[in-house]
Amino acid sequence: MTTGYAPFQVNGVDEPCQTWYKIFGNLSTSTTPLIIIHGGPGACHDYLLPLTDLASSMPVIFYDQIGNGKSTHLAHKSGDEQFWTVELFKKELENLILHLNLENRPINVYGHSWGGMLAAVWAATIPSPPNLSQLIISNSLASVDKWREAITPLRKQLPDDVQAVLDRAEETREFETPEYEAAVEVFYKRHLSLARPWPAPEVQAALDWLSKDPTTYNTMYGPSELYASGSLRDWTCIPDLKNIKVKTLLINGTEDEAQDVAMQPFFDHIEKVKWVTLDNAAHFSHVDQREKYMKILGSFLEV
Repeated sequence: MTTGYAPFQVNGVDEPCQTWYKIFGNLSTSTTPLIIIHGGPGACHDYLLPLTDLASSMPVIFYDQIGNGKSTHLAHKSGDEQFWTVELFKKELENLILHLNLENRPINVYGHSWGGMLAAVWAATIPSPPNLSQLIISNSLASVDKWREAITPLRKQLPDDVQAVLDRAEETREFETPEYEAAVEVFYKRHLSLARPWPAPEVQAALDWLSKDPTTYNTMYGPSELYASGSLRDWTCIPDLKNIKVKTLLINGTEDEAQDVAMQPFFDHIEKVKWVTLDNAAHFSHVDQREKYMKILGSFLEV
């Protein structure tokens, strides 16, 4: 295992920025490496560390996106929707690839949740990334409108008193209350992860980072998974999905907040695509059904 920092020049920031990364395995071998893009935005790499299960077969590269984790934090940019854009994180991914000297060799890319959104945007770029070999989009969404369509029925299945708290918070815009946090947790226990006891260490790791520095999450998404009010509120990549030409794996869980309706456009518009839905799994399918999940990923990447 090796760790390091990739210098990253960010427009609008005077001080030098750094993207922290961790590599399991040896990049000097001919084996195609797998780059892991975490979700949130702002959940950091830690909750995806179960994917080190794959490191016996291939180099696995984790990194913390700018503004989060062990990378440069930019809390003074909180609320700046013109700064926190998908394009910023796309440039960061490209910068990391260059820093690791991977631009001229095949790479595989995995994105979870927001990471899947970013991976899809990057893979759909014209001209297409020439060295992208295979793509995995896990527990993600092709548009925020589809995400709302997915979450609304799940929300209506919550107890009436929980729904009332959520509705009241959205009406008053008072989200930082114990009542709202408790109501959101009811949803998370059903659709974030089914692993018990709650929360699983990976779930806690993600929630901890979102709490330590909520700059990117609050600015880009909103106060919780149930209310998309940030800069991504109208986001979609559906018109560009036809540009993705590499073999792509889609994966989600039956109890996932990323219900099938949120994933369907990926399947409809990506040419070479396979889709697997895991039973007894939610948004953290890699935690809820770890062994099955890793077998699916490993089999796809070995093809």
